[in-house]
Amino acid sequence: MSRRPVPDHGTYARANGSPGYREPCHCEPCTEEKRRCRKRSKVNRQLGRSCFVDAGPAREHLKTLHKTMGWLSLAAATEYDDKSLFLLHSGRRKKITRAVHARIMAVQPPKAADPGLYIDVTKSMRQIRALMAIGHSGRVIAEAAGSTQARIHLISSGTQPTLRHGLADRIDDAYQQLSPAPAPVNHFSNRVRNCAAAKGWRDPLWWEDMGDIGDPDFDPNASEKTGRTELAAIRRAEVEHLASFGLSAEEIDQRVDLALSSIKAILLELRTGQRRDRSKAAA
Repeated sequence: MSRRPVPDHGTYARANGSPGYREPCHCEPCTEEKRRCRKRSKVNRQLGRSCFVDAGPAREHLKTLHKTMGWLSLAAATEYDDKSLFLLHSGRRKKITRAVHARIMAVQPPKAADPGLYIDVTKSMRQIRALMAIGHSGRVIAEAAGSTQARIHLISSGTQPTLRHGLADRIDDAYQQLSPAPAPVNHFSNRVRNCAAAKGWRDPLWWEDMGDIGDPDFDPNASEKTGRTELAAIRRAEVEHLASFGLSAEEIDQRVDLALSSIKAILLELRTGQRRDRSKAAA
């Protein structure tokens, strides 16, 4: 277990010490800083000013920063230890000092995310599954992503909720490299395709049409069901339109991409509905 770094001279933490861990320092810079902090605290109490502020604004800013920065990077940027930052981020710390609030709010999100930052695995998992759906094996994907075959299979299984940002970038590069063309047809790639098809994994073309491969809230099963329902409604409308011109089921079958039995069922429903309407009108 690594020891915590000793605060610099001239800081209140070094001057005050830590019971059971570090003795107070009585050098001139530490003594002066300790006297200044106590005087400031006394004045604030007399004026009714609290040295603590609500942690809400800093927490929201910290959540924004944590999307692109890891805990160690945040601790270095805010000069606040990572455990305390985690308590603040989780909402268990309700108050923070004004100095800590100012340091957190002064940090701006970097343009590029930390390679070691853990992010949601959904996009990488779907990309690996899509590549396997067109026959690319875990070994080929691992070589393209600069990872191991075991790691690629673990991500594709869906049992790993997060992964490091750097690995996600490499998997994305591998996806851009391999997705334009399926794997060469052979016994091994066919086995990979069949396995992916049995699990219902979608290929890159399907995801290109849907455009939501990186959205964790997007449900491909629900979307596919909705798409099939809409397509069925369109084809039913086509059958009804052609039937209005007196075409038979066999003639409609030549024009509509639908099973003949389904066309006959739709025509039967139409005739049944028309007879029912005539009966109501006669009554």
